[in-house]
Amino acid sequence: RVLLSSSSNGSVTPALEMSPVLPAQLAFGAELSSEACRELGFSSNLLCSSCQLLGEFNLEQLDPACKRCCQEEAQIGPGKRYPGAILEVFQGEKYSIPTSFVRSDMPKLFKGLQIKYVRGSDPVLKLLDDNGNIAEELSILKWNTDSVEEFLTEKLHRI
Repeated sequence: RVLLSSSSNGSVTPALEMSPVLPAQLAFGAELSSEACRELGFSSNLLCSSCQLLGEFNLEQLDPACKRCCQEEAQIGPGKRYPGAILEVFQGEKYSIPTSFVRSDMPKLFKGLQIKYVRGSDPVLKLLDDNGNIAEELSILKWNTDSVEEFLTEKLHRI
């Protein structure tokens, strides 16, 4: 989390507040989970190009974590299919999309699609590799039901 602290002369400087576990992960260069990235204050739709802007705001200390939490603008190759996916949606009524997709019969049409309810999180689609590991992670915050269905039709096998 980035906190702003003010000094006695009235200037404002950014400061970084982290969970005690996260500095160890950062020090060893470990991959950060979406939950760890969220705890650091990074959105699931963080683009790697945004990490380059941290220096302009004197936030260079965030750069290592930013680079482990961001996604490239064109991560997903065309035509690649995945054996499964996890659709994480907010537990509540905050988002109507993809909630309307989840409440419909559409999820049953896709082989390997799991629905996971997460509190305090933007909707995210995690594409899984053959070993069940997360291969790609995409924010679907601004997607509508048709976009979700079209993307899953392209990336997963239909039943």
